Amino acid sequence: MRKVLMLLLVATALPLTGQTLSGPMITWEYATFDFGDIVQGERVEHTFKFTNTGNAPLVITNVQVTCGCTTPKGWARDPIPPGGESEITLAFNSAGKFGRQRKVVTIVSNASNSEGDNQIIFVANVLSKIPR
Repeated sequence: MRKVLMLLLVATALPLTGQTLSGPMITWEYATFDFGDIVQGERVEHTFKFTNTGNAPLVITNVQVTCGCTTPKGWARDPIPPGGESEITLAFNSAGKFGRQRKVVTIVSNASNSEGDNQIIFVANVLSKIPR
């Protein structure tokens, strides 16, 4: 009886392990970027590149920032086909900031990968301006 139960358990679990995600998927070249040391008031930007590694068109509907100091400067408005590449540029204005900054930006899309894959992060160490 135990062998039959074990066989049923293994047989029902096998289809689950062989499943793959279908639909669009975002795969980032690099999901984090470090600006290093910047001077307070400096404006910097970085372009995050990604590929749709899924099997359906990827549509980005919004790029959500957590602070007015971060501005998304562009992303593809048209669907990105499977295998297609695109990018999102973020600008950071360090005016009024000081010390270590870590900004998380959420990409709202139809991607089917996990929640952590829909975020990009940048960090900077904002140094105070030296008075003249």
